[in-house]
Parts: sequence; C-alpha cells; structure tokens
Amino acid sequence: MILLNFAHPLTEKQCRRTAELSGQEIVEVIDLPVQFDGEGPFLPQLESLMERMPLSAEALQTEAILVNLPSLNFIAALLLAELHGRMGYFPPVLRLRPAPGSLPPQYEVAEILNLQNVRDSARRKRYDG
Repeated sequence: MILLNFAHPLTEKQCRRTAELSGQEIVEVIDLPVQFDGEGPFLPQLESLMERMPLSAEALQTEAILVNLPSLNFIAALLLAELHGRMGYFPPVLRLRPAPGSLPPQYEVAEILNLQNVRDSARRKRYDG
C-alpha cells in the first residue's frame, strides 16, 4: 500500500499501526507537506500541490492508496475532491488522535476511515426514503 501523507511526518510506530489496521504492508510513504497561504486563493495552491504528486494517473487508479489528510478542513475538502476525480473513488483516510498522557503531545493512529463505504451507504439512503 502507498501512504500519501499531506500532514506532519509519520513515525515508525504510526506506520506499523496503520499496517496492522489495514492488513497491508506500507511499501511507500510519499510525504507531500501542505502549507497554503491563507491570504491567497486555495485552488491554485492545490494545483501546485498536485504538480508535486509523483504518482501517475495509472498508479492513482490501480494502486492501493491510503491518505493522511492535512488538518485544515478547507484544504482537506479540496484535496479529497481532487483525489476522487483522479482516482475514481474516495480514498480511505487515517484518523489520528492525541495519545493519552503524552508529553510533549504525540499522536496515535486511531482508525482508518473508509470514505467510499460511507459514500456508498449514503447513496443507498438517498433512494430509501
């Protein structure tokens, strides 16, 4: 599995936990740190970010990909829309949470959110009532 990381660097422990939860070995972590200028429009900045994406259109459509989203909700929403368009489905995403009692603050992998399942379930509800 390829892990696209748009947030802070992931630790070895976080990667191990991610592999455990997914049942798949992480073969590559691609770090694409996100730092948008809040004073400028976000769409051109998203385009610049995606130009740094080292994966081909074919790889985005055929490889097992997991995403660690940036924390700013507006950027995460734009990024998900862009990835869905390129991949043809919503990628699963990591959810991190603060590790209890950690000083300095550390984060642990809480779960993997299957966004495509959420979308598919919501789509069925659209017709159910």
